[in-house]
Amino acid sequence: MKQVAVGFRVHSGWSALVSLCLENGVPTVLHRQRVHLVDTFTYPFRQPYHTVEKMPIAEGREFILRTQAVARELAYGAIRSLQAELKELGYELCRSALLRSSGRQLPELEKILSSHALIHTADGELFRECLVHASERCEVAVVYIKDRELLEQAAHALGVSRPKLLQRATQMGRPFGAPWSQDEKFAALAAWLTLIPCKKRNSKGTTRKPA
Repeated sequence: MKQVAVGFRVHSGWSALVSLCLENGVPTVLHRQRVHLVDTFTYPFRQPYHTVEKMPIAEGREFILRTQAVARELAYGAIRSLQAELKELGYELCRSALLRSSGRQLPELEKILSSHALIHTADGELFRECLVHASERCEVAVVYIKDRELLEQAAHALGVSRPKLLQRATQMGRPFGAPWSQDEKFAALAAWLTLIPCKKRNSKGTTRKPA
């Protein structure tokens, strides 16, 4: 089976998802969608740590756990469905490329809620963690790439300039039409980067194999 990677660029409550394979070294986008990671696409669920900021700590912790459980199931459903669809077409989903911000380790809930900056970070990390959990549940290896380092790493690995790289990312989405924003472009580039032989990649990328 031909190997496929899927790239994710996460926002509060949803993620851009792009899967692609390499055909004679040329990236071909196979699938594009925006995955909702909450049942109700409203502020309280999309921004769970903001929502619990004024709740009693025990109630807030329960809300976070419920939100996480729902997001994990929605993420799993999306990846499992994609995995099955690709398998029918003769492809194997082998890697998930997850774009992340700082990648910093978050403290306990009380300390998160005492810092507005940490609240913003925690909201994003909750939904990223759910995609990691779902990928591992589907036995797909996870590769972490820092968002701000993606273009540098991809340009280095491919031996092209950033402008040409972004031009290629734009061209890849033309058969699909809108939306093909920076989210989709970056998700596609992240997926492409993980399919490049390791020796050509920047060493800053981190791979986590399924548990």
